[in-house]
Amino acid sequence: MRPILTADEYRRIDKAYQGDLLAAMERAGHAVALAAARWGAGYGKRVLVLAGPGNNGGDGYVAARILRERGAQVVVHALGPPRTPEASAAAASAGVPVVQLGEPSDCDLIVDALFGGGVRGGISEPMRAWMELDVPVVSVDYPTGLDPHTGQVLEHAFTAQETVTFSTLKTGHVRGDGPARCGVVTVVDIGINGGEPSFFIAEAEDAHRPHRRTDDHKWSAGSVLVVGGSPGMVGAAVFAGKAALRFGAGAVVLSTPVGPSVQQLAPELVVRTAENVLEDLERIDVVLAGPGLDAGDVGPYEPILRKAKRVVLDAGGLDPDLLGMAIEGDAEVVVTPHDAEFARVAGVGAGTYSIRAFASRHGIVVLRKGNPTMITDGCPPVFVDSGGPELATMGTGDVLAGMISALMARGLEGVDAAISGAYWHGVAGAQLQRRQSVTADRLVEEVGRFAW
Repeated sequence: MRPILTADEYRRIDKAYQGDLLAAMERAGHAVALAAARWGAGYGKRVLVLAGPGNNGGDGYVAARILRERGAQVVVHALGPPRTPEASAAAASAGVPVVQLGEPSDCDLIVDALFGGGVRGGISEPMRAWMELDVPVVSVDYPTGLDPHTGQVLEHAFTAQETVTFSTLKTGHVRGDGPARCGVVTVVDIGINGGEPSFFIAEAEDAHRPHRRTDDHKWSAGSVLVVGGSPGMVGAAVFAGKAALRFGAGAVVLSTPVGPSVQQLAPELVVRTAENVLEDLERIDVVLAGPGLDAGDVGPYEPILRKAKRVVLDAGGLDPDLLGMAIEGDAEVVVTPHDAEFARVAGVGAGTYSIRAFASRHGIVVLRKGNPTMITDGCPPVFVDSGGPELATMGTGDVLAGMISALMARGLEGVDAAISGAYWHGVAGAQLQRRQSVTADRLVEEVGRFAW
């Protein structure tokens, strides 16, 4: 997993660094120049470097020198004179014209080396004008105007095609508006490392998918019970059940108030009444409760939630009482809310620390849907950013719940199943949208490509 530091934590290790800062600045500036070259800053191109007074501006001066050596026409627009010895040395050796930051000039590319996140003293009119130019932007550390902690735009901000940051990702790159404003984020090792991660980003190797044994049969390969599908919402339960089957569960049972219609929609699913399921619950590895489940239809399923040992609560199952039943039964529980659903269950807003505290206090795994999706069992959260806005359509959350349930039934712990399910759900959505629009029925078929 890729670690993510807060901006304050990285600032702390930066200040504590005892090595050669000028050498680190050289490495940073080289990386910025290479990024600019990737976006067209070659021979004869007009490149304007916007330099702040700190070391972020020093990185910009180094990049300016290197781009000049490559034959680009480079001018530095400085917000003020350099204030650190390293930035002053970089400016002295840049060998390019330096003018005071004012109104924008015509150019082919901008290097934003003003502040590296946030703005001291607010956005001036000249800065705003630069931010509105329709040219490629390479930002140093963060796009100027983006809050480095939350990823929110403070007043106005650059939208970069590429952001070059150092040592590791920071929270502002992956939260709020960060993904949209930062563009491609390139992480460069400049020798300043360390710190305690606040978050992690999941990668493919973190998204485990257990193999079946050669002697497995449909009930030993992992079984899932889906509880849901009230009248008018049966599709949600069907999507969840089909997704669990497509993502590797050996047997999927659906218990719903509208059983006969499910048989027509999904003959591959076994349909049982609540009473019949309760009698045979020992064969079920995971209970997924909630897709398309109306509050008035919960009653018959309460005994199941009290007896189940592994539970996923989604949509209509995200109820404080149902959660309490599962916890009282000593079940391993995963909940999959979006922000509003989390507030309904927890009674507080869906902030990072409130989600961690809620998971820790109840001994459960929380998967908070969003951009990015966040998973925690009370430990530092894991972000999953493999998906995108193509998943913002009805029914895709039911598919995700089915995938997580299948992975738990296949043997993964709840937190690992949530990470893996969210990761491959995002990958499947991204792959599908390259060919056609993403809908839940199409996504159900697509996720099967990534089950093993």
